[in-house]
Amino acid sequence: MELILTHANADFDALASLLAASRLFPGAFPVLPQRMNRNLREFLSLYRHPLPFVQAEELPKEPVRRIILVDTQQVPNLARPLGPLEVEVEILDHHPLSRPLGPHERYTGGDVGATVTLLVGRLIERGESVTPLEATLLLMGIYEDTGSLSYPSTTPEDLRAAAWLLEQGANLQVVGRYLNGPLSEEQLQLYHQLVAHAQVHRIHGWPIVVAHAQASGYVEEVSTLAHRLMDLYDPAALFLVVQLGDTVQLVARSTGEALNAAEAMARFGGGGHAQAAAAYLVGRRAEEVRESLLEVLGELVLPARTAADIMSTRLHTIGPDTTLAEAAEHMVRYGHGALPVTDEEGRLLGLITRRDLDRAIHHGLEEAAVSTYMWKGPVTVPPDMPVELVREAFLEHDVGRLLVVNGERRLLGIITRTDLLKLWPQVTQRSQGLAGDWAQRLEQAFPAPVIEVLREAGRVAEELGYALYLVGGPVRDLLLGLPNLDLDLVVEGDAIVLAHELAGRVGGRVRAHRRFGTAKWIPPVEKEGMPPSLDFVTARTEFYEQPTALPTVEFSSLRHDLYRRDFTINTLAIGLSGTHEGRLFDFYGGKRDLERRLIRVLHNLSFIEDPTRILRAVRLEQRLGFSIEPRTLLLLQDALQQGLLERTTGERVRHELLLILEEAEPERVLERLHALGILGHVSPHLGWDASLAARFRRVREVAAGEERVSLYLALLTYRLAAHELESLIGRYRFRARHSRLLREVQRLRSEVIPRLADRGLRPHEVYRLLRPFSVTALHAIRLAEAAPQVQESVELYLHRLRFVRTALDGNDLRKLGLAPGPIYKRILGALLDARLDGEVRTRAEEEALLERLLTVEGLTGITGAV
Repeated sequence: MELILTHANADFDALASLLAASRLFPGAFPVLPQRMNRNLREFLSLYRHPLPFVQAEELPKEPVRRIILVDTQQVPNLARPLGPLEVEVEILDHHPLSRPLGPHERYTGGDVGATVTLLVGRLIERGESVTPLEATLLLMGIYEDTGSLSYPSTTPEDLRAAAWLLEQGANLQVVGRYLNGPLSEEQLQLYHQLVAHAQVHRIHGWPIVVAHAQASGYVEEVSTLAHRLMDLYDPAALFLVVQLGDTVQLVARSTGEALNAAEAMARFGGGGHAQAAAAYLVGRRAEEVRESLLEVLGELVLPARTAADIMSTRLHTIGPDTTLAEAAEHMVRYGHGALPVTDEEGRLLGLITRRDLDRAIHHGLEEAAVSTYMWKGPVTVPPDMPVELVREAFLEHDVGRLLVVNGERRLLGIITRTDLLKLWPQVTQRSQGLAGDWAQRLEQAFPAPVIEVLREAGRVAEELGYALYLVGGPVRDLLLGLPNLDLDLVVEGDAIVLAHELAGRVGGRVRAHRRFGTAKWIPPVEKEGMPPSLDFVTARTEFYEQPTALPTVEFSSLRHDLYRRDFTINTLAIGLSGTHEGRLFDFYGGKRDLERRLIRVLHNLSFIEDPTRILRAVRLEQRLGFSIEPRTLLLLQDALQQGLLERTTGERVRHELLLILEEAEPERVLERLHALGILGHVSPHLGWDASLAARFRRVREVAAGEERVSLYLALLTYRLAAHELESLIGRYRFRARHSRLLREVQRLRSEVIPRLADRGLRPHEVYRLLRPFSVTALHAIRLAEAAPQVQESVELYLHRLRFVRTALDGNDLRKLGLAPGPIYKRILGALLDARLDGEVRTRAEEEALLERLLTVEGLTGITGAV
């Protein structure tokens, strides 16, 4: 016999999971728990008959072979008299595994809002259907545990399961009736007590509500009261301490950012998940438990983020005597909507907005001083203000930005509404337990030597008062599960100082570029898994004086540093120091675009400012199997039509072209470039077709590394006429080895290939034709030419002729007394030709041939010495 069991005091998720499991495990008995919440009892009193549930006493007297646990990880007491606990136990639960598994146990979980979501997902995969009544009960399980799909723990899987159940006929009116029913008299009395005794504690910057009450006997569904109090107070977390006879019931709710509710309840022997948990303490008093709870919260509540944590610190300010025209130029250059005005010591005097600036300039006041028209009362906040109060300040004053100042009104930073909006993804990640997990995921993805250096660099940054971040491609690939040790480290501070301090502690050398604020740390010794260097970059911003020009760089903050990057998926960052350690920063929706598999630019002028991003967009799209977002594709095409790629310096385009050829499958990128019309903008002479793609694939069979890239380049330019090739080389200033190779291939194609087509060529003639050329150039010919005679000749040379040597050499001729001169070349050349053609094979045969050659040369007087 197989049993499906759940926990006592069952809720709708437990009951619905029993039902779903009975469909997944035909023949197993879904056993109702001994105690159920009141709304479940009311529901079953009307609807139990069509449902497959059984009571424990109705079970047949048979041994239990397997137990399926749903929405719990503990075997309930009712199962223990039914058979030995050595039976197979299958656990299906959306809560994280909370205990070691026994030898006969197996756990299946998932990061979803309700256990029934996991089971409904399996029903969908199997192509099953359910009755409207079953769909309604299953939907109640999802709605109850996700707050009708509104709790932070709700996932896309919960919504998909709910949508499917509605398609199956779930009745939302019935769902609402049983989930939002009126409180019982006992619950109502307890609710009034809890409201009367609720206290808001500000713990590490968070509003935490702790409410206590007492009842003479057991009160059902205290958790329902927790939901109502959460709606009433809207705290970061809420705790109910309820004395029920000689037992204290603890109920915990959390929004997920301040603390993990399950972790707090585990201190009292309870459990649950991050947003909702509970504990029962027998023989304890509520007041004693409340005091212990406050101590635990002091330990577990995470420090709330403050204004200092989210503000932008590298500010562009202007002095009071700055003219309005100069202020307007600053705003255009840096893309700001307002500029703080400060005195020489950095004290805040006021704020000039773009709107006021435009109006003043419209009235011809360009030369007026900013101090005349600045707003002298901008809203300010202290750096230690919790983010929650920062939000309230935005609402109270209805402004677009807050300036962060210290007690002396020195300007420290600025906070915009966008900064608050960017916190949303981070709140979600922390509520799912991910934010603190990024450090662990780094450890799993990177070799131990790299992790050791990153940890030490983070410690150095913290001691220096800097912030250190891993940014860009490595973070992107970490989220995609791809290897990438090309580490890009951004420092809010001085990257050069940090790199030198790191080298002083762990050894190694530093190469710094003071102008750009960059430093390259080179390890003292090579270690397996350690890249040859780490790049540290001072956070910076860029602006472009004109399209296609190189940018002007100024030091800035992390957010501005990420904003200068090409695509949203390359703007992710992970903190490596201080309070930011292990936190994922996603200011521009990069994680969302990774999930949607999209390549998206950050702003509409991205391709205008740097047209090489056109090539980069396609390269990333094809490497990752993504798609270029439609708006980004329109911007790309617009930049092409303006001819900006042709106006970009050849060296920059060449760099991107070679990066494309270094891809694992460059033919995919080139085919897409051709389809989008981009390849013709790189050079009007370049083309692409399926046969060229096939030749690229063959390159990987014969070459690797730098030679592979060279062969790709040679094949890509193979069909160009001589003047077209020279135009390409001149435009892109290829390195000497590449230019030499391309010209070699051009000569082979125009001068040598026609002669190789002659079937009457002897081996030594093939040798003489091909010997002047590099092996790489000959590989290119072999890959590019399909004519059998050409193929045979090149293969003959590469595999045999180029290794042929004569037994006799110049030393042998000198021993004969033959004076060095042109005759050496003629005689040795004749001997080699004979070897190549197979006319001589041994030293003796060469000596005989030499004697004949000397006779022909009229040197018979010395032949006897041979």
